[in-house]
Amino acid sequence: MKKTFFLGMLSLVLGTTAMAQDDLKPFKFDLSMGYAIPGGSGAKGGLIFAAEPKYAVIPNLAVGLRMEVAIMARGVSGVEGEYSEVEVKASGSYLATGDYYFTDNYSFRPFAGVGAGLYSLAAATVSDYEEEYNGNAQMKFGGMIRAGFEARHFMFGAEYNLVPKTTYPNYYGTGGDIVTKNGYIGLKVGICIGGGPR
Repeated sequence: MKKTFFLGMLSLVLGTTAMAQDDLKPFKFDLSMGYAIPGGSGAKGGLIFAAEPKYAVIPNLAVGLRMEVAIMARGVSGVEGEYSEVEVKASGSYLATGDYYFTDNYSFRPFAGVGAGLYSLAAATVSDYEEEYNGNAQMKFGGMIRAGFEARHFMFGAEYNLVPKTTYPNYYGTGGDIVTKNGYIGLKVGICIGGGPR
């Protein structure tokens, strides 16, 4: 009797879980914006705009392509003096992503994810008193980790973009090489188009 009851309950739970998983559409498109927080001396926060198509290869795992523009002043080190000013510019990134959702509840779905790909960094101009240090635009391979949650068609998340620093020589003889810090934190809100109940 107990064995029959246990098997019946197990079948009911698995059947309900399978139905709940099948109820969500596998394809969706995320649009988000937020605030970028770069690190380092002279850094200035700015805006982020991102678009990311995603496809759920299994109910709890979605893969995607994040395309993002971050407008900010990257931090700098290696410039002598108490004052330095970094020009605000836009940089882009193109990352393959993977997100794991901890629940199938459409009303509240916490997730954690990772990504890897290319960061297109704008040319850096750093002013220190009356001297300027110029670096060229570069492409760098980097990564990203993130966590957040979705509530129906809305998304809230935090990301840390791990981007290698840029080093270029200081030709003015006032100190060591100039280093710009390219990593940044992104705090985002957005909407999810698609991915809801079938």
